[in-house]
Amino acid sequence: MTTTIRPKDRDSVLQSLRAGVVPRAGQHLIQVGRTREIETLVNDIDRIADGGSGFRVVIGEYGAGKTFFLNLVRAVAMERKLVVASADLNPDRRLHASGGQARSLYAELMRNLSTRTKPEGGALAGIVEKFIATAKADAKAQGLATEVVIRERLNHLTELVNGYDFADVIAAYCRGFEEGNEELKANAIRWLRGEYSTKTDARQALGVRSIVDDASIYDQLKLLSRFVRLAGFSGLLVSLDELVNLYKLANTQARNSNYEQILRILNDSLQGSAEGLGFVLGGTPEFLLDPRRGLYSYPALQSRLSQNSFATGELVDFSGPVVRLSSLTPEDFYVLLQKIRGVFALGDESKYLVPDQGIFSFMEHCSKRIGDAYFRTPRTTITSFINLLAILEQNPGTAWQELLGGVEVLADTGGNTDLAVEGEDGDEFASFKM
Repeated sequence: MTTTIRPKDRDSVLQSLRAGVVPRAGQHLIQVGRTREIETLVNDIDRIADGGSGFRVVIGEYGAGKTFFLNLVRAVAMERKLVVASADLNPDRRLHASGGQARSLYAELMRNLSTRTKPEGGALAGIVEKFIATAKADAKAQGLATEVVIRERLNHLTELVNGYDFADVIAAYCRGFEEGNEELKANAIRWLRGEYSTKTDARQALGVRSIVDDASIYDQLKLLSRFVRLAGFSGLLVSLDELVNLYKLANTQARNSNYEQILRILNDSLQGSAEGLGFVLGGTPEFLLDPRRGLYSYPALQSRLSQNSFATGELVDFSGPVVRLSSLTPEDFYVLLQKIRGVFALGDESKYLVPDQGIFSFMEHCSKRIGDAYFRTPRTTITSFINLLAILEQNPGTAWQELLGGVEVLADTGGNTDLAVEGEDGDEFASFKM
């Protein structure tokens, strides 16, 4: 059976994979394995959409497909009418800080805020306008002013931190919307994105007394999760990748402060006090298990995240907060290369550039060059396969057998940086060995 693939999706997938990055669209075209893990996260998404909460730590070796998995979960969440905020942590973006790094993470999450109709990010203004549009319709039906209806709807947000100012900012956006005041609307969006650095600027622009700062980003996300539900969405999913950057912090107090923030989020999720809000965190085994620097170095987290002692050997337990991704098997990787071949041919089997035997021969070639790393950390192998297909496409008549010997496949050594720990002075990097 031939499956038609849109050229836009084909180009998105192939260009991303060829560059060694995860595609933001079309992940379903190349998804292989991990059925149980995906079902687990889909159940979380459904629980969030039902007004509950979720928390998962997705753990996998470098190259095991964490980022791809997180992007797939992100796409499923948007299809289920959730709003998704995603960001990668780095030295300038953390969950807790005192020098603006936490606010920087929040601002990145807001820039990447996505919905089903705006999957590439930048959806914040659209969400606010959707809320205002429904409020205007209700106000007209009841014969009331729009701002009165907005205040009434946002009243229960005032019990949360910054709730009063959040309601004032939404009301200010509504006034700008009705008066055609683009500056007022822009100021309101700036506040919601956490782009004001001083309370004085925010007060002059909007008349509010608070801003989104390092100490309040989680409280702001809880406010936003309730607001998006009022706007007609099912909830908010926050996806954070590269959590290994917390493990690499040299300062013990800075690490523990970030781990304490993770503990707070986890406790709220387990207790059900974060309405319509879910978190998915991606990291390496070192980030979780290392008793000196990882999450297990924080006793309260270790007790909550420890593996089920009965889950040994082939037995698995997906009910806990940690989801461990295994590496792809050779069989999974064979299916993956078949799917990439199909994407390259736009789903038309008559245009396949290599037969199944060609894929098998390519895998044998990679195995001889770099061993099992070709399917355990498949990034460079996938790039080489796409390069092979590109040559065959642009040089008709060329036999794939002639090209295999010249295909260069290198082991992916990018994971080595996961164990590079920031030096005490903040500028140097020291090697840390477990």
